[in-house]
Amino acid sequence: MSTAPPTRTEDLAEAPGVRRSVLPSGLRVVTEHMPGVRSAAVGVWVGVGSVDEDDTLHGCSHFLEHLLFKGTGSRSALDISIALDTVGGEFNAFTAKEYTCFHARVLDEDLPLAVDVLGDMMTDSLLEAHDVEAEREVILDEIAMHDDDPDDVVHQLFAEQAYGATSDLGRSIAGTEASIRALTREQVHAFYRRHYRPATMVVSAAGNVEHDEVVRLVEEAFGRGGFLDVVEEPAPVTGTGAVVPVTPGRSSEKRPFEQVNVVLGMEGLRRDDPRRFALGVLNTALGGGTSSRLFQEVREVRGLAYSVYSFAGHHADSGLVGVGVGCLPGKLDAVLEVVRAELAKVAAEGISDEELVRGQGQLRGGLVLGLEDSGSRMARIGKAELVHTELLGIEEVLRRIDAVTLEQVREVAADVFARPEVLAVVGPA
Repeated sequence: MSTAPPTRTEDLAEAPGVRRSVLPSGLRVVTEHMPGVRSAAVGVWVGVGSVDEDDTLHGCSHFLEHLLFKGTGSRSALDISIALDTVGGEFNAFTAKEYTCFHARVLDEDLPLAVDVLGDMMTDSLLEAHDVEAEREVILDEIAMHDDDPDDVVHQLFAEQAYGATSDLGRSIAGTEASIRALTREQVHAFYRRHYRPATMVVSAAGNVEHDEVVRLVEEAFGRGGFLDVVEEPAPVTGTGAVVPVTPGRSSEKRPFEQVNVVLGMEGLRRDDPRRFALGVLNTALGGGTSSRLFQEVREVRGLAYSVYSFAGHHADSGLVGVGVGCLPGKLDAVLEVVRAELAKVAAEGISDEELVRGQGQLRGGLVLGLEDSGSRMARIGKAELVHTELLGIEEVLRRIDAVTLEQVREVAADVFARPEVLAVVGPA
């Protein structure tokens, strides 16, 4: 008679204070103990997002995220809300292109409740027909809300130009009015059962938590109904291994906004590219703060725009870098001229010693200050376990930032910013 393999638990050498267990079912549990805090944050990270949908399922991941709050075999939607509200907890979820996350932050003594509610939602949601119809209208309102936000509109147009409007990475996460109206309860339920499996999930917890206790709570909360009665290896979000090409070109859309919103960029780096640390320093120096090149040149010196920033986004199979600007319509040509000139200058010359130091300092400070609370720590280790090939400790990340050299920044700038341009423009005619 065969038996299930034992739970595997380890302390991570590159992430001191972080412990990791892999249950026989493939469910992973990672924790980080934070001395001196009285809170505990817990998240369930599921390796499914909009990239896992085809045209007939566009928006299904996000639809499902909403529906898992609507009730289980033992809790109504109101029961779920009351459970966390009664203890003053924070409770929410979000859907991304490659994963979905459900998370809660509570007093340490209420962690068992938070884990129990999350486990119940993940394993026993009913997705009843009347809830599907009610939430369909909520999601249509959400789509309309995003459609009224110029920044959301221009970034979606940018992604569509880069990858194609019907491609995995080019589709909007929330779906379209047509795709949401067409989704059936049966489609959403089948998607739920297909993708919400132990092997695709990571439970992360941080704060005043003890690893073995968290594992015990997870086994109890997720073990109901035989959910964990499978033997499977974890299924991390690794992509296809093939680089998704980026299509250069310009897309524009007329909208009755007061400003013109612009995103100008190009193909960037994939998520686990070792050059991402150099690109992070470069991105910060270029448009990461009020002392950055773009902020100084576009806003302070020329007064062309109120808001200007640069960004670097990474996925398993592709990445994008770019600059976002909002300006008055009459200043669009001047803004594009300045942004293109600054990108060309960085591609040709790199950045200065002073910019390197400042960029490293901004990254270091932003990382450490952003990880002062248990929710941020939970998110860092949960996402890293699900989508990265390694889980680095904070000190190791800081070391890699400090190790970035001027030559590394110059090399990545010369490579990335010399690539063909992708441009999206949204605003009045």
